[in-house]
Amino acid sequence: MPNWGGGAKCGACEKMVYHAEEIQCNGRSFHKPCFICMTCRKALDSTTVAAHESEIYCKSCYGKKYGPKGYGYGQGAGALSSDPPGRPHATVTPQISFSQKFGSSDRCPRCSKAVYAAEKVMGAGKPWHRTCFRCAICGKSLDSTTVTEKEGELYCKVCYAKHFGPKGFGLGNEAMLD
Repeated sequence: MPNWGGGAKCGACEKMVYHAEEIQCNGRSFHKPCFICMTCRKALDSTTVAAHESEIYCKSCYGKKYGPKGYGYGQGAGALSSDPPGRPHATVTPQISFSQKFGSSDRCPRCSKAVYAAEKVMGAGKPWHRTCFRCAICGKSLDSTTVTEKEGELYCKVCYAKHFGPKGFGLGNEAMLD
């Protein structure tokens, strides 16, 4: 098929990208709606994009996927590896169906209803409705900078620290005197 409009193929949908709508990253062209994080599907721009080979991510998802792991890097003790050093980690790549990719079969852990792409917020590795993305204790609305997760449940940083953080004198809690 001839290239009459004069444009490159989109790195995401592989359709023609015309110059007026083109966004370039790592030598590849994208439509503006296709220039989204491969993990959380947030819209990207030149200040929020992080590329890895042919994949594009927001900086947060890039850090989670390719950044350092272990205690002290925001992953918690659950990310520490018990594998012996020098032995490669086994990775399993799940097969994603059409319905999963476009959000029609995702279920919100809070209300158990279907979560569609337009209303999806990712947290604790699960899709949530924007209105259900709240602290389990105080009900405060959360975003990517205020959310903390424990055992699949979402908490604001204040409630998480109060209920799961260190306890005792000098740590913001009342001292217990006998």
